[in-house]
Amino acid sequence: MQIQSRSEHILELARELLDDIELGRTDAERLILKASRLARWVGSEEIRYWLKLELGGYNNTNATSLKYMGITGRWLDREKGTGYWGPLAQQEASINAEKAKLAALRVPDTSGDYANIAIQHVTGTMTASSNYISRISGIRSRVLAQLHSFVSEVYYEKEFDSLSESIFERYKSAVDTLIAEHCGDVLEKIPAVMSRLAEGDEESISQALSTCRRIVESFADSIFPPSDSTVEIGGNVLKLDASKHQNRINAYIHQRTQSASRKQRLRQNLANLFDRVSTGVHKEVTAEEAQSLFLNTYLFLGEVLHLPKIDG
Repeated sequence: MQIQSRSEHILELARELLDDIELGRTDAERLILKASRLARWVGSEEIRYWLKLELGGYNNTNATSLKYMGITGRWLDREKGTGYWGPLAQQEASINAEKAKLAALRVPDTSGDYANIAIQHVTGTMTASSNYISRISGIRSRVLAQLHSFVSEVYYEKEFDSLSESIFERYKSAVDTLIAEHCGDVLEKIPAVMSRLAEGDEESISQALSTCRRIVESFADSIFPPSDSTVEIGGNVLKLDASKHQNRINAYIHQRTQSASRKQRLRQNLANLFDRVSTGVHKEVTAEEAQSLFLNTYLFLGEVLHLPKIDG
């Protein structure tokens, strides 16, 4: 049996809830209970409390309760503190009860002195019931609109996350394969970097950056081994000996792309990256920057390895 990831579970739950709301396929209480589960998953404390109010009823002592009394249109007179304090299920039951009452009302078939009084009484009751249904239905519609807004936001955020994860996972798989083919020892160093970055302390970050630098150096040795020869790039003669790791990577890039702008971008990225992972060993670097540098290193290796060999 395939085990769902947290993101997949949230996405599926949000999709079900959107269908429940839009198709009207479940009652108010079950809808709120399911939405409460989604709010727990995404950690939305205010929404969780609001949904608790929709399950158990509102109160006049909590700021969030008073806020959502207004959002859901429950106030009759805010200054006097009168309104519809009951939960959504109670409002829905009131609507059904009034509809049944309205369906049972009939204009009396009578005549005489009391005919007009009786007719006025029935029509007045019908009007009052219709107005009440309209008012409570408005509350229900606002609750569902607020709920739909919350669920939609979660759904599209997780849909985007899922797409991003899918794109990255496919790219990561392709990069891992290329690294394994061309420079397998680089792939072996990556878990060590991730482990040290997870620790997050200054010494671990420094060690992680040192490993990133060694990854770049090992990468250069693998794709373009050192030699006593030179190469001319953009009018500059570059040495390719063992100490010139950046030169050798740039020579590899030069051989595999004719785009001057891409060469320039990759060369600048490499220079900035190599400088930072080198100086970062001795200077203070935050855990977040260290993680960014590692990801930049990984993505840079992937882009370089994806460069096609130029024929001729």
